[in-house]
Amino acid sequence: MNYIFDIDGTLTPSRLRIDPEFEQFFLQWMKDKNVYLVTGSDKDKTIEQVGEKIWTNAKRAYQSCGNAIYENGELIERKDFIPPKDLVNMLYDFLKGASNWQHHHGNHIEERIGLLNYSTVGRNCDQSSRNAYYHWDSISGERRMLCKMIEHEWPELEATVGGQISIDIYPKGQNKSQVLQDILGPITFFGDKCQPGGNDYPIVERLHHLNETTKLACTIHEVKDYKDTWKILK
Repeated sequence: MNYIFDIDGTLTPSRLRIDPEFEQFFLQWMKDKNVYLVTGSDKDKTIEQVGEKIWTNAKRAYQSCGNAIYENGELIERKDFIPPKDLVNMLYDFLKGASNWQHHHGNHIEERIGLLNYSTVGRNCDQSSRNAYYHWDSISGERRMLCKMIEHEWPELEATVGGQISIDIYPKGQNKSQVLQDILGPITFFGDKCQPGGNDYPIVERLHHLNETTKLACTIHEVKDYKDTWKILK
């Protein structure tokens, strides 16, 4: 069996460090198992969250939605993406004028290997501001609306909701589902953004397709938080 885990909201609270007790449990649990990590974040942010031991003990870590692949701590594959200038300009215009969220904290547009990450509230915000924006966005639907706007204007791109405060933008097909090209055999996936529009949805959609068209056994666990994951693993 192969086990694939999202990070934010699945193994850790969003953008926060893994719970120390869960970390020790997970390190023991993952021994002698094929464990893969897949996240929209980069290597450094992921290590900050799950720790060096979990990151290096995973069979592979798929960073930036699988556009940067690490094995035994080494970068073995990358897919670069140069975002269109008019897309970047549109995101700045959206931030300054179209968004109804008024509290900005800096670091709104972040280029990563293979994708562009955008956040209205800004990645420099503190946890209370992060929670406030997440609550507001769950009512206003700003991030999902922005994703649809981007995909309409740039049909060659995909945009998905990730974590609590941001969206990921990348070339069509360069989403989390691309990790399945490397993994052979039955798969169990854990993620929290599994509904349409979430950045776990492409991998969930692909697993459903594999269940329908092959004899491959694929199991999907849509979790609410890391405690939910912990309970299932126990």
